[in-house]
Amino acid sequence: MRRRALPALDWFRLAAAILVVTIHTSPLSSLSAGADFWLTRVAARIAVPFFLMVSGYFLALHHWQHLRNFLGRTLLLYGAAILLYLPMNLYSGSFSSVGWLRAVFWEGTLYHLWYFPALFWGTLLSWLLLRLGNRCALAGAIFLYLIGLGGDSYYGLAARLPALKQGYDLLFSLTEHTRNGIFYVPLFLLLGAQGIRLRTGTALTGFCLSLVGMSAEAFFLHSLDAQRHDSMYLLLPVCMVFLLALLLNGNRCRSHAARDLSLLVYLIHPGCIVAVRVLARLTHSWDILVESSLPYFAAVLVLSLSAACLLYRIRPLPVNPKARAWREVDLGALCHNANVLEQAAGPGCALMAVVKADAYGHGARVVARALFKTGIRTFAVACLEEGIALRRAGIRGCILILGWTSPEQAPLLARWRLTQAVADTAHGAALSRTGYNVHVHLAVDTGMHRLGIACEDVEALAALYRLPGIQVDGIFSHLCVSDSLEGRDVSYTDRQVSAFRTVVERLKAQGISPGKIHLLASYGMLNRPEKGFDYARAGIILYGVYSDDSPVCFRPDLQPVLTLRARVAAVRELASGESAGYGLAFTAVRPTRIAVVTIGYADGLPRDLAYHGGQVLIHGSFCPMVGRLCMDQLMVDVTEAKTVQPGDTVTLIGRDGNAVIRAERVAEQCGTITNELLSRLGHRLPVVALHQSGRS
Repeated sequence: MRRRALPALDWFRLAAAILVVTIHTSPLSSLSAGADFWLTRVAARIAVPFFLMVSGYFLALHHWQHLRNFLGRTLLLYGAAILLYLPMNLYSGSFSSVGWLRAVFWEGTLYHLWYFPALFWGTLLSWLLLRLGNRCALAGAIFLYLIGLGGDSYYGLAARLPALKQGYDLLFSLTEHTRNGIFYVPLFLLLGAQGIRLRTGTALTGFCLSLVGMSAEAFFLHSLDAQRHDSMYLLLPVCMVFLLALLLNGNRCRSHAARDLSLLVYLIHPGCIVAVRVLARLTHSWDILVESSLPYFAAVLVLSLSAACLLYRIRPLPVNPKARAWREVDLGALCHNANVLEQAAGPGCALMAVVKADAYGHGARVVARALFKTGIRTFAVACLEEGIALRRAGIRGCILILGWTSPEQAPLLARWRLTQAVADTAHGAALSRTGYNVHVHLAVDTGMHRLGIACEDVEALAALYRLPGIQVDGIFSHLCVSDSLEGRDVSYTDRQVSAFRTVVERLKAQGISPGKIHLLASYGMLNRPEKGFDYARAGIILYGVYSDDSPVCFRPDLQPVLTLRARVAAVRELASGESAGYGLAFTAVRPTRIAVVTIGYADGLPRDLAYHGGQVLIHGSFCPMVGRLCMDQLMVDVTEAKTVQPGDTVTLIGRDGNAVIRAERVAEQCGTITNELLSRLGHRLPVVALHQSGRS
């Protein structure tokens, strides 16, 4: 008999959040002090350790690879909670400036918010302890927990020894509780990370017995008046190991609703407590709503759950980037390519990452951020808007605009600290008259006759260095036929290189420091052994592809970065002789299965790709495109791919299993180069970053 799929962990999250509400409302206090003590100071104390253990379990499940994201989300939630309760803090005036800093960084700015800084610091400490090995980490966490135990439920006993009392008193001058990120959190995180599995009967029996034992422990300590606080018991970790094992046995799926509602209840219930008390005052029902513990708890719980459900209902829902068509960008391959090209450039020559045209269709922000983390500090774009977008994405260092920018835009060049290429002498003069100190690189025309000051006019170049209002930080040129190994083209490139070197030497002879010097772009790096430059401008080859399959002198170990994918929307059966698509351009010559794929020419694909042998990969098999590409869909023949069904992933560029569709091949089919093909990929194609091993 198939067992029903239950989200046991997520359902218990919600139960744990309700237990936290009981701690702060004491539901049984007006009925029985003993029963309320057991509910709120014993049974409900499993709630927070459960949250911690689940966090440790999922962190370990992914080998702690998501630690940075986890810590970032924790701080984001904590910051939102601080802002949410800031009016209450200001109204109460409960913190001095020093006390506020201590509350923010350590204790929490409201009584339930201690959890977030404790989780942050405790997770960091757990990760550091794991550097010592699993056993040492657990031993260290147990040791810290025992110290914390003496400052919590066992404080009255520990304080009987003068030396221990002095130690704990010193500790309490630094932190209000030992229920914090040092003594309390690491043990439960690391126990959760173990993911201990036990038989259901064993786990249930162990949980019940340990809960009974913890209850006896709590009442015994309570009778001795030993508890300074009551969050930490000797048997609590034992109880939690059995509880998590029991829940793991019943856990078959996830419930995002229960998970999110538990977090919302935890965050907002103190505000609901205040709301209920205010309502009781306004309606003169204090005796019923507050003094009577069960109605008080019920009112707070109902309001908390209702508010949580409302917030959950109106929450922003993220769009799945893989729902229709998308670009996968392998950042591991990108960083590998950057490292290979930096080594190829040689000592003293840094890589200038060319990320124009949305990083050749790879997503400029994602690419630039990844490269920045590897140490690259110089980027090139085509226009002002691209440069500003990089700055807004947090990219520092030099961003060189290779294209023309109107001098009227000089305020923006200065504000965003962008470096502008000087297109000609008039452009440089106009930039200098704007009144803004604009950083520039001088473009030298060595024979391409596009942008730049003629290489023969060295005096004009020298004059630009002396102009006020612009700061010349570098000089460069561009090789127009360096991608060709034909004798005539090689000779032309030789003349360009010689002309550029002559310009630089003549400037130096006049006592002018030319600044950063750069000449080689992608194919210059592949076909020219030139040295002595400060930058190498890596464009298309940075992304692991070549413009085409023309021969090159040097073919480095590069890895393709981009994979283009889409989905199968529908599968149609065509009888022999039936036609499909615009203009009925495809006619089946046999019974045929046609898959409709969710990508079209509006996403950047050439409209005539199907007529030039266009193919896709589905389940690792090649399937030919048929008919005319539509704006938003295309059709492929999947007659031989028997298992294709709606929702399947389709690969248009990249690898699927052992089969590959190379970008160079697709560009060749369309009579163009990869530079154009990839740069045309539309902005409505989301970028999904793969960090390593194909994981997004």
